[in-house]
Amino acid sequence: MSVTPELLLHAYRTGIFPMAERHDDPEIFWVDPRRRGILPLDGFRISRSLAKRLRRDDYSVTLNADFTGVIDGCADRDETWINAEIRDLYHALHTEGRAHALEVWMDEELVGGVYGVSVGAAFCGESMFSRRRDASKIALAWLMDLLRRTGFTLFDTQFLTPHLATLGGIEITRHDYRARLSTALKTEADILSAPLASNGAEVVARNALATQSGNNASD
Repeated sequence: MSVTPELLLHAYRTGIFPMAERHDDPEIFWVDPRRRGILPLDGFRISRSLAKRLRRDDYSVTLNADFTGVIDGCADRDETWINAEIRDLYHALHTEGRAHALEVWMDEELVGGVYGVSVGAAFCGESMFSRRRDASKIALAWLMDLLRRTGFTLFDTQFLTPHLATLGGIEITRHDYRARLSTALKTEADILSAPLASNGAEVVARNALATQSGNNASD
């Protein structure tokens, strides 16, 4: 059975996602982890050094300005699960308004970014890349800020990496993830319904309020 954009969206709605063994492997397989990584929208951790970096004005951020550049940047590594078919499928979802990329620029050069798929109020992060120090962290911080302001309730990272753990990422069970996904699918968020932050200082300030609210809710 060939994978279509419609089938891919259905897979995300049921909690699974595609991968390939290598960039030159034509086969796609479906992944349904027993333990799932997520970034709580009220738990993104901005360190003092990252806050200082975000406040600098030596970079710019865009949304969907260079989707191809982001997905190719994510695939530009020795080992990648992004093969030609997966690349084409996400391009198709991007054309349909279902896949989005956030880009980070320095000196008019694309230096980092993150892309993913939106289903309901869930944003399923697929991959990110960085060609300059902290570029992927900048991308995630700006994306988290935008997701919170546009109605998203779940940010799926698929797996929990040490890098994501330092930023507040956590691991939950498959059962817990599916319950959260089911709730997120009951509403429809629109990442285009609000503009990007005006600057990094806004991102830092709003994140502090969100994490404080999250801490108060858990007390």
